[in-house]
This record gives sequence, structure tokens and C-alpha cells, in this order.
Amino acid sequence: MSLMAGWLADRWLPTFLRAPIFKAYCWATGADWREARGPLHIYPSLGRFFVRELREGLRPIDSDPSALVSPVDGTIQDLSPIEAGTILQAKGHRYSVSDLLAGVGEASELEGGQAWTIYLGPKDYHRIHSPCAGTLVRARWVAGTRYSVQPRVLARRMVLPINERCPLRIETEHGPIYLVLVGALIVGRIKVVGLPSQGDQKPNPGMPLQRGGELARFEMGSTIVLLVPKGSAQPTPNLAPGQTVRLGSRIGTWSNAATPGTQP
Repeated sequence: MSLMAGWLADRWLPTFLRAPIFKAYCWATGADWREARGPLHIYPSLGRFFVRELREGLRPIDSDPSALVSPVDGTIQDLSPIEAGTILQAKGHRYSVSDLLAGVGEASELEGGQAWTIYLGPKDYHRIHSPCAGTLVRARWVAGTRYSVQPRVLARRMVLPINERCPLRIETEHGPIYLVLVGALIVGRIKVVGLPSQGDQKPNPGMPLQRGGELARFEMGSTIVLLVPKGSAQPTPNLAPGQTVRLGSRIGTWSNAATPGTQP
């Protein structure tokens, strides 16, 4: 199903059909076509429209240096402390941090830390941005299944550690943080800016990241898991599962923050 959906999403559309098709897609999913950068006819396929860029200024990055900002538009699936090498997900499922990271890092580095799981639905902007300044030092593409990552599916089965995914290790002033990009049913391709989408990539030297700068993108449905080490950051008190967040909005507070880099 995913291969066929990918083939269809990549088909180029006649120019006169693009705007009507994309508006119909937005009507069906709740996406806002008016946020897209440029006129709709510049996107040659539904796949290209899905990973559209946003118009300048639509997602301001929280200016408070102490703010840990959301790397995506999406819905909070879970907020979980990292305990005994696991994070707790919907309906009491415990996920192994080692399985999520797939060798990109050690679970021991994150023991006592915190995890944010954010679901990106069809209506959401599907580019991923860096939650803080740092250096990308490793990215690994891990083959796996492509189960749906919708919340109702995660409530029934273990999905995140077995789906196709790409864990990223980012060195920051707060210690190493990890961003696990989880693919899903319907296409599921994961692209990281500046890296080939395969294998175990170790940029040398590391790739510098700006706070709020574009880092990667999903091509169709997806979830991200952000993991930070003990004592580095905590979720904002008013954040809860089911809440919608926007790229650049505060989802946590760094415990010991200096100026975290230049905003894009």
C-alpha cells in the first residue's frame, strides 16, 4: 500500500489540475493551503505539496533562550520520563530507548531524562526543525515496518521501535539530545538535510544546526520522539497529551540555558 501510495504521490499533475486537487486534499484533511509558500501550481505533485514550505514568518521561534521549542507542527501523543531504559506510551506500553535509538546512542545517557512524542497528521506541516542550537553528529536509517502511527494504533500495539525510522544524535550545550524520526503507513520516506537517505551517516565535521533551522522532512505520515538527558529540560506545566503544538512554540524549559543560537 505504501509503495503504491508513494508512486501515486510522485505523479506529476497537469498545471491546471494542481490547485483544485491540493485544495480538495486540504478540505479532506484540515490542512491550510494558504500557508504554502508560493502559488499552488508550482508544486508538480501531491508528494511535493505534502512537503511544502511555509510562508515566511508563519512559525515564529520562541525568543526566550530558556525555551525548548517544538521541532514540528503536531499533536502531543505522550510526555514521559525515561526510567529503567524505557519511556511510557499510550495504554501503558513501555518502549525500549535502546530499540528506538538503534545504536545511535546509549540509553544510559538518557536515564532520568525526558521524552516528548509528537504525532504529525495529514493536515500538519511535515518539515522538521532543530529544537535548539547544536551539531548533528550522527543519523542512521533503520529498516522496519510501516504501521500507522495514529494515536489509536499506538494504543493497541508496539509501533515506534519496529517501524522504519531515523534516529539523530545532536550535541548541544545541554548534553546529547536525540530526535527519532519514525516513518509510517503511506510513503514513509525520511529525508535529512544534507545527508543521503541511507545507512549510518556520521558527518565529519558535524553539521551545525541553528535553533529553529530546518533539519529534515517526512514524506507522508509520521511521528517524532525527542529525548533529552537528566536535568536538562522539563515539559512546560500546561502541556498535555492531545494538545496541538506548532513549530517554534515552547514545549519545555531548559534547566541551564544560555543564548541557544541565531534564529533563522
